Amino acid sequence: MTTFHSFNSYIEKSIKENWNSDALTDYKGITLQFHDVARKIEKIHILFENSGLKKGDKVALCGRNSAHWAVAFFATLTYGAVAVPILHEFNSDQIHNIVNHSGSKIFFIGDFVAQTIVPDAMPDLEGIINLPDFSINVSRSEKLTYAREHLNELFGKKYPNAFRANHVKYHKDKAEELALINYTSGTTGFSKGVMLPYRALWGNLDFCFSAIGTKIKQGSPILSILPMAHMYGMAIEFIFPFCHGCHLFFLTRLPSPAIISQAFADVHPAIVISVPLVVDKIIRKGVFPKIQNNRMRLLLNMPIISKKVKQKICEQVMNVFGGNAYEVIVGGAALNQEIEEFLKSIDFPITVGYGATECAPLITFSDYNDFIPGSCGTAVGHMEVKILSPDPENIPGEIVTRGTNVMLGYYKNEKATTEVLDKEGWYHTGDLGTMSADGHVFIRGRIKNMILGANGQNVYPEEIEDKLNSMAMVSESLIIQKGDKLIALIHPDYEEAHNLGFTDKDLEDIMEQNRQEINETMPAYCRLSGIRLHKEEFAKTPKKSIKRYLYNE
Repeated sequence: MTTFHSFNSYIEKSIKENWNSDALTDYKGITLQFHDVARKIEKIHILFENSGLKKGDKVALCGRNSAHWAVAFFATLTYGAVAVPILHEFNSDQIHNIVNHSGSKIFFIGDFVAQTIVPDAMPDLEGIINLPDFSINVSRSEKLTYAREHLNELFGKKYPNAFRANHVKYHKDKAEELALINYTSGTTGFSKGVMLPYRALWGNLDFCFSAIGTKIKQGSPILSILPMAHMYGMAIEFIFPFCHGCHLFFLTRLPSPAIISQAFADVHPAIVISVPLVVDKIIRKGVFPKIQNNRMRLLLNMPIISKKVKQKICEQVMNVFGGNAYEVIVGGAALNQEIEEFLKSIDFPITVGYGATECAPLITFSDYNDFIPGSCGTAVGHMEVKILSPDPENIPGEIVTRGTNVMLGYYKNEKATTEVLDKEGWYHTGDLGTMSADGHVFIRGRIKNMILGANGQNVYPEEIEDKLNSMAMVSESLIIQKGDKLIALIHPDYEEAHNLGFTDKDLEDIMEQNRQEINETMPAYCRLSGIRLHKEEFAKTPKKSIKRYLYNE
């Protein structure tokens, strides 16, 4: 039986133990030490308390990664409120839907988000607070307005003789208590708010301490690239390093390959947490051009010196990632086979993990020393994994998992919950896999329609198809993935086209216009790279749903 420890106690402990150490830095911007973080958390607690926010009330956050996003998130949990982190890539309608569906009372927003949202579209909010300076953007509560205007005075009254480490005392959470709701989609009809209890956050954190914490020291620099509102980035690249006493650096801007490369060189992270796309681009653009020439191929084919050449190449690749990383962990999607084989051939410390938002997120992981190419590791601590197959080693079956990390269910969506959580507590991932005799999991495909983008975001094709099907001259549509691109297969309304005298070229022009229009309403990772006309109606099941698997190849 797992012995649960209060999750918030780890935040409290890290703050007290690292009081005068650097904690959070906005890359090329401000740095907060752990005592600064504690002070800001305490002020937000005073703001919450004096505005009437109760334990269990929802607090939404939406903005690019930053020190103040981290502070607001920790302040929410350590107060006993429920955090609702929202991907800043969602459009305004999706953000409004999540805030409203979750019943959030307070909403922290970044600069970028502030320009897109419409406060009147979120009528139940009591206040909107700006992340950059914690000023009030909108207040519908006299208590909130008063508390913010008199915050320094209220803080001074509570701590007349200065605020010290011994004053840090946070909400003592219980295992099954709701900690946060993480939405996998922003559209009302498809909203799935994953309810994660404190035990799930603790389970991931406890495993990270044993698997990664023994390899990197307190105070180590960590570069935060992944969105903090996504469970992979939140748990592995933000919560764990903070609780381990590391110094986090947030890019605070769109992470282009050039910016990431420069940040690696400046920060020298002790471990790299990434998605396949970042690793892929770094290797293809920064490494392959230097080694894929006749001279290098000749040297690599000489047994006597090929080992030294590979060591030299490995050093060069390590330097691209800052030269200080214990290992590079890839998650969110599968690593390209060519890249994986190359990195293993030079003994580069690469490894791949597997998870789901519903498991906050870890399901499987192995250290690079135990990494088997093509796999995504073995079951993490506190979790069981099995394959629903008569021969799990050879015949793919659905990957199911249960344990400490598994969600409570989907918020206000009992039907969706019962579809994935069975009576014995197994979470059905919807993914097909096999498992070796020693427990390594190999993902073989996806049962669900969900498409996993190259950056690890969940793309729900039904949402895009729903919009496409109501656009000019579209009869039906199907979204497929080619590499890291999303392509729409469209069966046009040929009868209407014939009546109007449209040619195939006319239809192509109309579909291109549709593509541009729909892309303006979608987050970047949901945008269509192209549209292909499909002459025939799509093959369908008796229930009249499209047989997607026929079109995936």
